[in-house]
Amino acid sequence: MMKLLACVGLATCFCAMSAPVARAQTFTVIHAFTDGGDGASPLAGLTFDSTGNFYGTASRGGDAQADAGVVFKLSQRSDVLTPLYTFHGTFLYQFDGGTPAGRVVFGPNGALFGTTELGGTPSCGTGRDRPPPLDGTGCGTVFSLTPPASFCQSVQCQWRETQLIVFGENGAEGNYPFGDLLINQAGNIFGSAGPIYELTQSGGGWIESVLGQFNGGSGGGSANGGLVSDAAGNLYGTATYGGLMGGCYLGGGCGVVFKLTPAGGSWTETVLYTFSGGSDGGNPYSGLIFDELGNLYGTTSRYGSAGGGTVFELSPSAGGEWAFSVIYSLAGNGLSCGSYASLTFDMTGSLYGTTRCDGANQMGSVFRLSPSGSGWRYASLHDFTGGSDGGQPYSNVIFDSVGNLYGTTYMGGLNVQGCGGYGCGVVWEITP
Repeated sequence: MMKLLACVGLATCFCAMSAPVARAQTFTVIHAFTDGGDGASPLAGLTFDSTGNFYGTASRGGDAQADAGVVFKLSQRSDVLTPLYTFHGTFLYQFDGGTPAGRVVFGPNGALFGTTELGGTPSCGTGRDRPPPLDGTGCGTVFSLTPPASFCQSVQCQWRETQLIVFGENGAEGNYPFGDLLINQAGNIFGSAGPIYELTQSGGGWIESVLGQFNGGSGGGSANGGLVSDAAGNLYGTATYGGLMGGCYLGGGCGVVFKLTPAGGSWTETVLYTFSGGSDGGNPYSGLIFDELGNLYGTTSRYGSAGGGTVFELSPSAGGEWAFSVIYSLAGNGLSCGSYASLTFDMTGSLYGTTRCDGANQMGSVFRLSPSGSGWRYASLHDFTGGSDGGQPYSNVIFDSVGNLYGTTYMGGLNVQGCGGYGCGVVWEITP
């Protein structure tokens, strides 16, 4: 795990007027999805194992009839992609989940844990601020994957899936999970599915507890991003809607940054910041990250002074208050083109992220924000074209041990005619 260096103090707001371009980087597509057994349309980023192999999810593809996505392993040395598990959704009444939209993460026992946005039950109640999908596609699952019990000589050997929880039809405990999971040292699992939930092991199974509902109002609505924890066990995240009513999405509010504090077997929510949909941005989908000083950093998907969302910082101050500042306003076309992914620090304290449809070609970008004096300096590392290099990244980015940068795109790739004529997405690498 990288050690994050302390960033400069409160940064001032910068607009995307004449953003400098970073020094030459080498961009490479290391896998272009085909909509076959390798899957298609990855939404989430990647996870490393101890030997440097990548693990990820593709939200579609896999089984040709089910089209419900896969979990894959990608060898960093050979660029060979191996499907570990192929989801079937509700096809042939298998109900094993479908459409994995978040990253897979390793748990304390070496298993992979993740979520599917759909599947698990034959139907799904509303329970969220967005309508349910087509009847029969299900509410989503939390799952684990373990390797085959015995040595398998075939690349087709599937890992074993265990469903930890199947989200119900009334929506009270959440549905359509989207964000990454957080696993603490005790092995408890935290996630967002509209509400914030915790899974704890009991008697060989798992029990779900809802920590915060997030049904709208001043406390926020629809928590979608991943969670982050501090040393005291407090949880921090964003809610995409809610807050001050009357603004942003259909008047349902522009979202909030929140803190959940455990006390006496229950959790108390504190709103750290409420977005207005103005120069501060609005509708955050991403999770948050800490620096070493305890400052929080995140992104919004839209609004801001340049129209493409914002990158923001929240700093703790006296009396339990938090000071909010926009450290950069992303350019965009006003159509939620900003970042949907959590940020990443490098060893120097620079921030890295992606935008969905910002950039020179309005197909998304990879960017860096470097501390500079009292503010931050923006640089574009790659502007996607939607062609063979991919397009529309929803994923965060990760570094390997030598500073290479990796992520995924939802569309584009070598077969740009596939997946409805938009391409099936790629895994990419940027080397310094």
